[in-house]
Amino acid sequence: MSRVVVCGSLNMDVVVQSARRPLPGETILGAEVSFLPGGKGLNQAIACARLGVPTAMVGAVGNDAFANSLRGFLADNDVDSTSVTEVDGPATGMALIQVAEGDNSITVASGANMHFAASMLHHEPQHDEVWVAQFETPLAATQEILARARAAGARTVLNLAPYTEHPPALLEAVDVAVLNEIELSQATGIRLDASSSTDDVAAACSVLRDRGARAVIATLGARGAIVVTATGVDTIAAFQTKVVDTTGAGDCFVGALASRLAGGVTPAEAARFASAAASCSVERLGAAPAMPTGEEVAARLVKA
Repeated sequence: MSRVVVCGSLNMDVVVQSARRPLPGETILGAEVSFLPGGKGLNQAIACARLGVPTAMVGAVGNDAFANSLRGFLADNDVDSTSVTEVDGPATGMALIQVAEGDNSITVASGANMHFAASMLHHEPQHDEVWVAQFETPLAATQEILARARAAGARTVLNLAPYTEHPPALLEAVDVAVLNEIELSQATGIRLDASSSTDDVAAACSVLRDRGARAVIATLGARGAIVVTATGVDTIAAFQTKVVDTTGAGDCFVGALASRLAGGVTPAEAARFASAAASCSVERLGAAPAMPTGEEVAARLVKA
């Protein structure tokens, strides 16, 4: 099994749980607060490592207590953080996550994440690795790293989240693009919502394939996922779950997907495993701390 290298954001998540979200100008008492490791990059790295795959994290943090906590969390989960670089000035990234009625809204202060650069890599991509990136760090760095990884023969995964306008050439360096239906709509200009048909979603995915991505996976929450490759369209059914907190579910999907791609399976096979992993993650509070183990995902697959 090859190694997975995740390039991206590291945040401290401040999670506030309440019975409902306050109205504009309203104050609600009785909420609970937790400080949990997060950031799309860190979440995806933890998801992959907990599934037993050698994983490395590349990113930027500030010179503060949150940075020490995040590094410690990575170490505790056997993630190589050699290329997590401390930058002077900006604080470590932070996200305010409001959780109510099983759903969430997120406000991010990117901080050190926006100072991430390709020069922070401590080693060049290898042909047998899987490299993963998202859109919470500067686009220029993401594009350069994915191009270098692709040129080296590594498999590349890009999570187009949160969606950002990007150079057309970026997708040419992407083996597997992953995004939800909102991001897919933003990326293609095709109007999609929860009622959109499989054919409509697949057609939008095909637009991104025409732009260079070799495979495109649309995650649809309770509706499962759709995988579009050169060989056709695969529909991945969702797994039954009891939702506690959806924070990080998409990151869990991406990390689990990368873990299976590292084992040499097809995008469709990897997506089914990733869907099972994501269904486990939403049953616990938080993002990175909620990522499941391989045993938990295996049990979920057996029940399906």
